[in-house]
Amino acid sequence: MRRMFPALALAASLAAPAAAQDFSAGSEANEWGLWGEQKARFEAEVVDPICVLSGQCDDACAPGRQSALLRSADDALIMPLKNNQPIFTGAAADLAPYCGQTVEVDGLMIENPENGATHVYQVQRIRALPDGEWTPTNRFTDEWAKANPEAAGDGPWFRRDPRIRAEIAAEGYLGLGVAEEEAFLKDWLGIE
Repeated sequence: MRRMFPALALAASLAAPAAAQDFSAGSEANEWGLWGEQKARFEAEVVDPICVLSGQCDDACAPGRQSALLRSADDALIMPLKNNQPIFTGAAADLAPYCGQTVEVDGLMIENPENGATHVYQVQRIRALPDGEWTPTNRFTDEWAKANPEAAGDGPWFRRDPRIRAEIAAEGYLGLGVAEEEAFLKDWLGIE
């Protein structure tokens, strides 16, 4: 039914009073001290959000696509925007192997409607149901290194990422454009 009526799944997701439900029971998530965070452990289907929201499912779960969690308890569409690594990386690499499967996840839910954050999730560990082993969500840097062998070296991955370096070369570090950035640095900071 979820695939047949993506608009209903979206409506259920938006209408679900997530803040009123408590998914903290049994959670072993590490708290980060974020505004609006709550420990949250729940069962969900790992889905392709474009497929769920638009019904366009031809490329569902294709490499490079984002993943979402369709929570079993209330059909809320949860966006796992971060994994468990201390660097700010997404959870797509950790969720991709489970696409189309029912899993249990444990992590931190961010609910801060005043600032537009609702159903935002940091997944810290995941397991396939019914009896999979818990796996930490820390695959991003290994997956990135495999996909970018030419960028091996010291320092943080993002300083060596070819896509980021190309964007900086085209738009500057501030995203203003190279010429505009040079003028800004000269005018504001005296850097030539």
